[in-house]
Amino acid sequence: MAYAGGMTALAAYPAAAGLRARLPAPADKSISQRALILATLALGESRIANLLPSADVHATAQALRQLGIVIRPDATTPTAAARDWRVQGVGIGGLRPPTGVLDFANSGTGARLMLGVLATHPFTATFTGDASLVRRPMKRVLQPLAEFGATYLARGGGFLPLTLAGAVEPLPIRQQLQIPSAQVKSALLLAALNAPGESILLELTPTRDHTERMLPCFGGTIRVLPHEGGGQSIHLLGEQELRATEMEIPGDPSSAAFLAAAALIVPGSEVIVERVGINPRRTGIFTALREMGADISFANEVTRHGEPIADIRARCAGEVALRGVHIAAERAASMIDEYPILAVVAAFADGETRMDGLGELRVKESDRLAAITRLLRVNGVELESDADSLRICGGSRPPGGGCVRCEGDHRIAMASLILGLGAGKAVSIDDDAMIATSFPGFAETIASLGGDIRPL
Repeated sequence: MAYAGGMTALAAYPAAAGLRARLPAPADKSISQRALILATLALGESRIANLLPSADVHATAQALRQLGIVIRPDATTPTAAARDWRVQGVGIGGLRPPTGVLDFANSGTGARLMLGVLATHPFTATFTGDASLVRRPMKRVLQPLAEFGATYLARGGGFLPLTLAGAVEPLPIRQQLQIPSAQVKSALLLAALNAPGESILLELTPTRDHTERMLPCFGGTIRVLPHEGGGQSIHLLGEQELRATEMEIPGDPSSAAFLAAAALIVPGSEVIVERVGINPRRTGIFTALREMGADISFANEVTRHGEPIADIRARCAGEVALRGVHIAAERAASMIDEYPILAVVAAFADGETRMDGLGELRVKESDRLAAITRLLRVNGVELESDADSLRICGGSRPPGGGCVRCEGDHRIAMASLILGLGAGKAVSIDDDAMIATSFPGFAETIASLGGDIRPL
């Protein structure tokens, strides 16, 4: 599985005309990761079409290979060899002890989900990652996994590198999720697949449910029920037999949001992003943009492999006419990865935009809340921020002209470059390397819209 990435300083220049194109979004990163893992735990060979060829997905695939899994290009579609793959699954409990340390590079999703998978396998595995990933907290998933019988030794009590000893005789769990995190929830569900009996999770704040939607595609059974105290309970019977399947990964709404935002801040633009996942727990960004007055619509809505998808159209027919809004804390889970690009759009909106409940941003690839603050301030945008909120004073067109230090955060890098398309002066970033973790070919895609992104 190949992926592209560079280590180049880039600049995005103000667009001379409207951005126009009809194009697909990159495949969904979260769904790609889960598809690889569940195909591994199923019996037989699965075919996964449109798998995201990114650095994060590559890292998870390599870790699975080290656990004895054969993952190869689909020879029946040679022109799509970078996107269509076959995975020879070994069934629940069939993984082998790893050949060496499992290096997840920048992939927090891959590391946390695989901690869940291996927590109920009776062997030891060592996990590591790049300079960014080793700063991200893992105790939030390690502590609940200990209830299955797993143990661990981690740097600083909860950071990579760490060694996980899977449970020899795993136990089912009944647990209330303490952190609204789809990664933690999915790790526990993946661990429960190899534990006897029924495990039950209580989720008070709904988070991404890709794992719950995907399990039935592999023949699995999972029940999600309303809970009398609020939220929902998730019931999963362990030691099920999953079956190989064929599936196609939809476009990533997080990636599509950058393309939509570009259209909304450059007058005369119309961009249609095709076959994008519109899972209700992932579309908070588009709801927020509509509240700001953005012209965004969905068309050709269908459901495939448990996920709703649609074509997303974003346009700015005349001058930018957006308004500031308040995004309450309880909405954060539905758009946690999209706050950098929402903050950029808010810089173009008249009045104040307030975003609350952003504490989770401090433990992303960077301290993302601090990074958003730097991104906007260096480009002349007035704002205030505190521990978990952000207040942006928008206007018709931010000055721009700043150089943004991205600290290895792909979403900060892309948000900065989108800002440059609509700002008064070019906006530059210090390094584009991490963009490949979620959006390979980002600069080329923006060029296909009519945007101008060049190396410095």
